[in-house]
Amino acid sequence: MPEFNWPEPGTTTLIGKRISRLDGPAKVTGAAKYAYDTKRPGMLYAKVLRSPHAHARIVSIDTSEAEKLPGVEAVYIVQEPNTEIHWEGDDIVAVAAVDEPTAEDAIRRIKVVYEKLPHLVREEDLSKVGDRAKPAADQVSGDPDKAFQDPDAVVIEGFYGTSVVTHCCLEAHGNVAEWDGDSLTVYPSTQAVERLGAQFAETLKIPATNVHTLMQYVGGGFGSKVAVDRWGIAVAKLAQKAGKPVKLMLERKPEQMVAGNRPSSYAKVKLAAKKDGTLTGWQSDSWSTGGMAGGGSPPLPYIWNFPHQRKRHTAVSVNAGSARAWRAPNHPQGCYITMSAIEDMAAKLGMDPLDLLIKNIAITGERSELYRKELLKAAELMEWKSRWHPRRDRSPGPVKQGLGLSIHTWGGRGHASDCRVAIHPDGSVEVSLCTQDLGTGTRTVVAIVAAETLGVPLETIKLNIGDNRLPRSGASGGSTTVGGVSASTRRAALLAREQLFAKVAPELGATPDQIESSGGQVHVKNDPKKGLYWKQATAKLGETPITAMGQNPGDGELISSGVGGVQMADVSVDTETGIVKVNKMVAIQDCGLIIDMKTAESQVHGAIIMGIGYSLFEERVMDQATGRMLNPNMEFYKLAGFADIPEIVVHMWLDPEQQKRGVIGLGEPPTVSPGAAIGNAVANAIGVRVPTLPLTPDKVLLALEKGGMA
Repeated sequence: MPEFNWPEPGTTTLIGKRISRLDGPAKVTGAAKYAYDTKRPGMLYAKVLRSPHAHARIVSIDTSEAEKLPGVEAVYIVQEPNTEIHWEGDDIVAVAAVDEPTAEDAIRRIKVVYEKLPHLVREEDLSKVGDRAKPAADQVSGDPDKAFQDPDAVVIEGFYGTSVVTHCCLEAHGNVAEWDGDSLTVYPSTQAVERLGAQFAETLKIPATNVHTLMQYVGGGFGSKVAVDRWGIAVAKLAQKAGKPVKLMLERKPEQMVAGNRPSSYAKVKLAAKKDGTLTGWQSDSWSTGGMAGGGSPPLPYIWNFPHQRKRHTAVSVNAGSARAWRAPNHPQGCYITMSAIEDMAAKLGMDPLDLLIKNIAITGERSELYRKELLKAAELMEWKSRWHPRRDRSPGPVKQGLGLSIHTWGGRGHASDCRVAIHPDGSVEVSLCTQDLGTGTRTVVAIVAAETLGVPLETIKLNIGDNRLPRSGASGGSTTVGGVSASTRRAALLAREQLFAKVAPELGATPDQIESSGGQVHVKNDPKKGLYWKQATAKLGETPITAMGQNPGDGELISSGVGGVQMADVSVDTETGIVKVNKMVAIQDCGLIIDMKTAESQVHGAIIMGIGYSLFEERVMDQATGRMLNPNMEFYKLAGFADIPEIVVHMWLDPEQQKRGVIGLGEPPTVSPGAAIGNAVANAIGVRVPTLPLTPDKVLLALEKGGMA
């Protein structure tokens, strides 16, 4: 058995280098085909009638007029009469027709009688939610009363919060479904090609082997595309009834309303510190919602383990679309609340927040020394010490500038994954596993690992993914993909390479342990002249290819978990208009061994851009009177555009000890800190706290008018 480890840093040809995505040309030329692009012979188009009410009971459904409409080939009632509906936009009836206009016309002909029920759709004010609040028991550690009653303690109180943010995948949720007898083929937009097949099988009561899921490209997921969903089952049922392929993709409005959101989080926070800046006490009363299930408690206090703590969290149930994982679930909320309170404490003490963080860095735990180093590096890149100013020292004129900072963490251990590597006699290498590439570079990472391990050029590798009949590989979520697929690919490639060495060794007059592969050659170690070109070596296989299966988890320390980072923001705030502009973001990020530096940096860039969106623009706006979402579209649900993207400086932490930890996922962590860093920079710029994200102009102006905490 080979030793399952990574090459030593500095000895690699591909790992750690800046390599462009292998799927880049297909995407920029339009050759890449998504679920939205799928068109099967004779395909029908489906539309869904959705509830206009936030809370109601279905009394009756009459689909007779829709069924009579020429061109309508199947109708499926998703939720039967007497079902209680808990949010606007919930699926009621699905229709499949020869084209979209006919399906839409049919939907308008369906008659549904509802019994309207009381609803609640806003949770910002806890005093107005009534019996929708579900408080948990207090959590107490240390002696918080003593910390806050200390006569020498400096105490601050504040209110902080983040609004509900809806998923905005560029490609909406949906599938194409096609039956052949009792076998189903699904072309989904998903983060879980393997899992989705099992979900269809379980719900439709057919053998899992009868479901074939196929997907090569997905237009975004971010945590929201891991379930089959009601509309997924509806499209399968319609296709079964019609005997034809059916396509159902959500329009933008239901995509915003029902396809997932990041829960809100609000908290009243009290902090205690000694006059020298030593943090001693934390108290928080928090609440949140993600829909009918309420909202789980964010990690409070985030990262900073105060000696004395008292916490209470209340889940608030509202009649709105359900929460789904959204890059680093609960971390952006916990980070914003915690880092805002600490920055406000620094202002009360008259301290530079960078100094306050470094002074207390020991209470961040085992990562404390690395956080300290990362803070200092970020400060260097932002020129923090020469540019930061106390809140009271604001510049003249209406446009104020400020700096803010934050730290964050995440797990990122790789998921279960199998990979099959086949070396063919003609020298080609086939790598197969049922993973998916969400646009994060998974294809490129797998190919790099295989090519590096076998010592061949990238173009030698043929990669097969996106098919649930390939070796299993988990859903892409929680930053688990890169660790899972890189570890299973490395193990499979090492096992295949060992078999090849055994075949070639006699030809070279050596034993297999004396052979290595590099630069497109298989040769005796330290003697490249005594070897064979790659194709000469693989020709020794005769007519039978070598195959090997690698698994994660498995032997060797190829992956681990636990990463962190620091971000700093430079902003300008126009105090006359309330408009916030981010001028520069500095991001320091560690993530263990980096397979592809270019895609790793790209992940951080993308996370910061998303962070600017939720910091300045994104907010689900609900109308309590009607129970409806007022901005379920791309006109009034604002995202960051090109003009909003600042200078972004990314510094990947390449400490040799960190690299030796193996591969750790990167998708989640850099999206945690932008809100806190930008919010703190705005407070530094204008001298008062704008308490809740997003930092829209009206909130900025109101905070200035009321002196903060508006």
